[in-house]
Amino acid sequence: MLDLWVLFALGGVGVVAGFVDAVAGGGGLIALPALLSAGLSPVAALATNKAQSVVGTVTAAFTFWRSGYVAIRTLVPGIVATFVGSYIGAAVVKAIDTSALAVAVPAAIIAVALYFTLSPSIKDVDRTARLKFSIFVPAIGFVIGFYDGLFGPGTGSFFMLCFVALFGLSATRASAHTKVLNVTSNLAALALFIPAGDVLWPVAIVMAIGQLIGGYLGALTGIKYGAKVIRPLVIVVSIALAVKLLFFP
Repeated sequence: MLDLWVLFALGGVGVVAGFVDAVAGGGGLIALPALLSAGLSPVAALATNKAQSVVGTVTAAFTFWRSGYVAIRTLVPGIVATFVGSYIGAAVVKAIDTSALAVAVPAAIIAVALYFTLSPSIKDVDRTARLKFSIFVPAIGFVIGFYDGLFGPGTGSFFMLCFVALFGLSATRASAHTKVLNVTSNLAALALFIPAGDVLWPVAIVMAIGQLIGGYLGALTGIKYGAKVIRPLVIVVSIALAVKLLFFP
């Protein structure tokens, strides 16, 4: 059992991770190293991170939905496809070598950061979609969901990029849709982690309380300030995540 003060500190980490994740994604960049530093095994850290982060993500998604930034009915096919993709990815992760992703993924995340830095189209208004939402959101949900189950880092950034660049959503609406599909992919992974007994529940519960607070405050911040805060935070989180994956694996 972890020391009481360590649990208290991890609760604080949950608040910060939930806030960052609600606005721009990438809360795992904060939570996962903290769990590993607390002495959890890699598998337990991954499973516990999913269990605690899903609470903040659900809170953020609900807050965005209640404010009218996402219509769940239009996302149902994407939700189903994301769940299936993530479940399959989590199921096959032990059967393949994912070492190549350690280089490919940081490169892709840097590309996301560059897009959000240089593109003039990331604003608080919707634009014309380049792809048909009802057809391609499920396809993209399956692919990114599979990646999340298989490897994980940068999932929120990839969803954000697709919703902005391919489907023309405003920064705030893109963040809202990203949260819904992130919830789905996390739940799919937990469908494997929980029966296997990999989640350390005392830690998950304490951090989940922090996630409730951070996720709610982060969603409110994204709604209030829109692209002014979402855009720079996506850039910072993406670059930080790429640096961590490249130099501190």
